[in-house]
Amino acid sequence: MADNDLMYHIQMKKGDVGRYVLLPGDPGRCEMIASYFDNPQLVAYNREYKTYTGTLLGERVSVTSTGIGCPSAAIAVEELIMIGADTFIRVGTSGGMQPYLRAGDLGIVTGAIRDEGTTRHYMPIEFPAVADLDVILALREAAQKLNIRAHLGVSQSKDSFFGQHSPERMPVDTYLLERWKAWVQGGTICSEMEAAAIYVLCSIYRKRAGGIMLIGWNQEGENPEEHVSDLDPLIRTAVESVKILIEKDRASA
Repeated sequence: MADNDLMYHIQMKKGDVGRYVLLPGDPGRCEMIASYFDNPQLVAYNREYKTYTGTLLGERVSVTSTGIGCPSAAIAVEELIMIGADTFIRVGTSGGMQPYLRAGDLGIVTGAIRDEGTTRHYMPIEFPAVADLDVILALREAAQKLNIRAHLGVSQSKDSFFGQHSPERMPVDTYLLERWKAWVQGGTICSEMEAAAIYVLCSIYRKRAGGIMLIGWNQEGENPEEHVSDLDPLIRTAVESVKILIEKDRASA
């Protein structure tokens, strides 16, 4: 691939992004995240893929939206890796799955249940979707530094939003409910739709990945109707974690 070749989906080439990339799903959140960068510039916007690049601590960093679900997230990660990115942090929203979680808490995703179809095209189902330890530790350190309540644990990456949140509508409702019960009993902290693909691809390509999620609501908690949509603590924690990684990467270079 030539350095000036544009990636088909994300419409970017080598040099357009930094090595560190934050990955929200919603293109509408990219500008919000980029506002925490120094000198952010809109680089590309095609389909669900919107990218801003700026700097943090003098290092080029980017934010690229992935759209909803593992198929589009996998495309984004594939093409971002091709143009030089090597460290990815999923920044999204999720539903809580443990009684002790409160709406507004953050979930730092150490691994993901591969309850989706995309990663089966990459690895057998027995292969785990796990985050990079350095990224997870940076996320935990960032949350502690900012005094933001965060929990480490496994997420459920699913394909169907309504299949999980309104299972009684589905012909396979018994199957869905039985699996949900198992995930909860196993200690899964949240349900989201992209982490599994990001983690499996980064394992294959020897890149780093982690994820941090806003627990927007918790159907297993004391107040299942409570919803929180304030993304500021989530974004600040993710951005701070990138700064931590930059400093540690420089120290070890």
